[in-house]
Amino acid sequence: MTRHGPLFRNACLAAVFVLLAACGGGSGGGSSPSSPVAAPVSPPATPTPPSEEPPVSEEPSEDFPAQLQGINNASRLASRATFGSDFATIESIDAKGAEAWIDEQFALPITSHDAVVDTLLAREAAGEFDELAAREDNDNLSAVFGRLAWWHNTITGEDQLRQRVAYALSQIFVISDEVNALLLSPYGTSNYYDMLLANAFGNVRALLEDVTLHPAMGIYLSHLNNARSDPESGTFPDENYAREAMQLFSIGLFELNPDGSEVVDEQGQPVPTYDNDDIREFAKIYTGLSWGGNNNRFGSDRYNFSEPMRMFDAFHEPGEKRLLNGVTVPAGQEGIVDIQAAMDNLFMHPNISPFLGKQLIQRLVTSNPSPAYVARVSAAFEDNGVGERGDMRAILKAILLDPEALAEPDPQSGFGKLREPLLRYTAMLRQLGVASPDGFYANFGFFVQQLIQQHPLSAPSVFNFYSPNHQPIGELAAEGLVSPEFQITNSNSIIEISNLMRYAVVADLVNDFSEPPFSKASLTLDGFLPLADDVEALLTRLDTVFTYGTLSDDTRSAIRDLVTLLDDPELRVRVAAYLLLISPDYAVEM
Repeated sequence: MTRHGPLFRNACLAAVFVLLAACGGGSGGGSSPSSPVAAPVSPPATPTPPSEEPPVSEEPSEDFPAQLQGINNASRLASRATFGSDFATIESIDAKGAEAWIDEQFALPITSHDAVVDTLLAREAAGEFDELAAREDNDNLSAVFGRLAWWHNTITGEDQLRQRVAYALSQIFVISDEVNALLLSPYGTSNYYDMLLANAFGNVRALLEDVTLHPAMGIYLSHLNNARSDPESGTFPDENYAREAMQLFSIGLFELNPDGSEVVDEQGQPVPTYDNDDIREFAKIYTGLSWGGNNNRFGSDRYNFSEPMRMFDAFHEPGEKRLLNGVTVPAGQEGIVDIQAAMDNLFMHPNISPFLGKQLIQRLVTSNPSPAYVARVSAAFEDNGVGERGDMRAILKAILLDPEALAEPDPQSGFGKLREPLLRYTAMLRQLGVASPDGFYANFGFFVQQLIQQHPLSAPSVFNFYSPNHQPIGELAAEGLVSPEFQITNSNSIIEISNLMRYAVVADLVNDFSEPPFSKASLTLDGFLPLADDVEALLTRLDTVFTYGTLSDDTRSAIRDLVTLLDDPELRVRVAAYLLLISPDYAVEM
C-alpha cells in the first residue's frame, strides 16, 4: 500500500479546520427551526483505537495489511456500498459475510424509478394532487416526479448496492436536469436512472451502448437529431458527444497503464488517446438518431424518454469512418451497426479498464487508490475469471473486497475520502431511520440542493460536481493526493451541511412535501432510543453505525459531556447524533 508523509485524514481535517476558521466555526446564519445548536466538535490530530476492542484479526499476509474485522468491517462496507444502513442491517451483513451479502444484493430485483413516476402520474390523473398544485402554484407538478422517485427509492429501496452503484455511474455518465427538457419531463431523468440501474450489475459494453442511445443523453450532449454533413449549407455533425464519450465516459485524455499511471513518450510527456481528427470521425458515427418509439420522422420533437433513440439512416453520415487503434468502419453499413462498431472500439481500448475502474474505486472506497489496487480492479475488468470482459459484478467485487479496501483504517496511509454532502445526508436518514404514515418518503430535494449545492442528476456540467483529479491547495496537493469532494467544500458548504443536519436530526424536518396528499416523515431513531439512558452504550452504537469504530476519544468525550446535561432521552439521542454527524471524524471516511 502506498504510504504518504502527512496523513490523508489529518490533511483533510486540516483543510476542514481552515474552512471552519474562515467562517468563524459557527453553525451558520439565516432563519432556522428553534433547536439546540452546538459548535462542531474538534477531534485530535490522530485517531485513537475504537472504544470496543474488535475481534483479533487474522495474521496479515506478506503483501497486505491486517483486515478490519467484525461489526465494524460490516459497517464500513455498508457505508461504501449503500446509501446508509441501520444497526440491524449492519448486524445482518456481519452475520452473512461481505461476499455473501454482495451476492444477495446482486440477486435482488431492481427498484424502478419509472414505476414510482407511473404511480405518481396515475395519482395526478385521478385529481389527488390538485390541491397541492394549487398551494404550490405549480401547474406542472409532474416535473418533480423524477426527483420524488429518486429520494423515495434511495431511502426505502432494498437493492441498496444497485442504487448506490447507479449513483456512482451517474457521476461518470453525467446528464443534468439543468437542461429544461430533462427537468420538465417526469421521465426525463427517471428512465435514464433506471437504465443505469439495469446496467449496474451488467456489462460495461452494454452500458456504453445504452448510454449512447438514451434520449436523455442525446438531449444533454446534442447528438439527438444530429444530422449528416451538408456541404451546401456548410453544416457538419455535432462533435459534443463524440468528444465526451471518449474523454469522460470511456478512455480519458491520455494513455494509461493497467495501474492507472500515464504512459509517457521519450520526452516524458503523456501520450494523448485521441486527437481532433478522431473526434470528427466519431462525430460521423453519432448521426441520424432521433426520438424512438412511434416517432417516424427525423428532427421531430415527439419526446419519448422511455425508449432508446431510433436510427434514421437517410440522415446518418455515409462513408467509412476511421476509429482508434487502426480500426476502420466500412462504408455502406446501417447507422446502428456503425454505432455498435464504435462502442466495440471504445470497449476494447486498453484504457477503459483503469479509467473507469479507478473512478469507481474513488466513488465507492477511496480517493487515492494505490497503483496495485487499480491494477487488480483492471484485471477483473479484463477477465471476470471465465473470460468475460467488462463484467460489472466482477469489477464491483474487486473494488469492495480488495485487501486494501478491507484493511484496518490506517491514518498513516493516503487511504480514505471526504464524504460528499449528499451521501452524508442520505446516510443520516437511513442510519437513524425515517418513516412516514403513508409509507412514501416525499422529498423533491430542492431545499437540500439549495443548502449543499448538490443533487443527483443536477450537476452544473458534464464534468459532474467535481473532478476525479481535483487537488485542494495545501498538504494534499503537496503530497500528490487528490480529494474530488473538496471541489464542492468551502466555508459556506460546511455551515450549510451542519444546518441541514440540524434541521433533520434535532428539529425532525426531513422532507419538503409534508402536507396532503403526502405526509410528514420523521426520524424513528430505532436502535438508538433504547440506549438513551446509557450514554456510553449510545455513543458506542453511534460510533459503530456512523464511524465503524474510529470515533476519537476527544470527540466522544466532548459529545458525552454535552448530552449528559440533557434530561430528555430523545433529545439526548438527537443531539448526540447531530454532534457526531458534524464532526470532522465523520466527515472523512477511511
